[in-house]
Amino acid sequence: MNQVEGTFEMEKQEYEKSEKAENVPENSEPKEDLTINEITIVDPDTYELDLNHGRIAKLENLEPLTQIERLYLRWNLIKKIENLNTLTTLVELELYDNQITVIENLDALVNLEILDLSFNRIKRIEGLDNLLKLKRLFLTSNKISKIENLTHLQQLEMLELGDNKIRHIENLNGLANLDQLYLGKNKISEINNLDSLISLTCLSLQSNRLTEIKNLTNLKNVTQLYLSENGLTRIENIDNNTSIQTLDLAKNKILLIENVGHLSDLEEFWLNDNEIADWKSIENLKENKKLQTIYLERNPIAADPAYRRKLKLLIPWLVQIDATLCR
Repeated sequence: MNQVEGTFEMEKQEYEKSEKAENVPENSEPKEDLTINEITIVDPDTYELDLNHGRIAKLENLEPLTQIERLYLRWNLIKKIENLNTLTTLVELELYDNQITVIENLDALVNLEILDLSFNRIKRIEGLDNLLKLKRLFLTSNKISKIENLTHLQQLEMLELGDNKIRHIENLNGLANLDQLYLGKNKISEINNLDSLISLTCLSLQSNRLTEIKNLTNLKNVTQLYLSENGLTRIENIDNNTSIQTLDLAKNKILLIENVGHLSDLEEFWLNDNEIADWKSIENLKENKKLQTIYLERNPIAADPAYRRKLKLLIPWLVQIDATLCR
């Protein structure tokens, strides 16, 4: 083939490609991969198996895993918890972001310490009767409307129930070792029934329907308290919570800074998006000598041209004001 013929052949191929491209409908999209995969065990002696994002639709073929301790099955298409009876050595099980509707068939997993069933379609907390060694339970972003069937989990240290449909804090008696409780983004209107949680250090009730801070008297070990995005109007009833280091009250309707002078360990104070207009209330932070960071942006006082300078003069030990470090 001479040079002229070769050039013509290349032009012909390019023309055919452009013709095909022009014939593709404007709104067409790449076809979705609808392949469903099965679990295949390559190393039966493995202690950890990662099957995340594998388009797996069914839990099966796991019997060869006689020593497995950690099994990860995030982002799959699993609809039912099943065929796990032989995995008695399992310590951690992740089924995050699947299509599970019922917590079931976990009775044999007596050594399980971490269970993650977040981002599924679960409506009820159940099926955990034999998991007496469970320490961390994640049930975020499901359809759970009631806290129940947990009081026997006496080793539980972390409970994550954020982004559900829970209206009441209840049935947490017996969880004396619970260290972290996350109930953000629910429909809770009142803080109560927490007295038995004497080991709690972190309590999150963000994005609920609270109008009053109360019933925290027994939570003397709490170091992190998150109450942002509620309907709170006052800082109150935290007299016994002297261990607080981080206090999040952002996006409420609070008018004054008050009742925090006794929080000698307070380091982080988030009060942005409230209604604080009185500079005199800032003086109530003069006793908080460990305070390093304060957020007050989008409060009326933040409109003052000398806002940062005034804060620094009143609280000279501040390290950060809003998102900016102090000079």
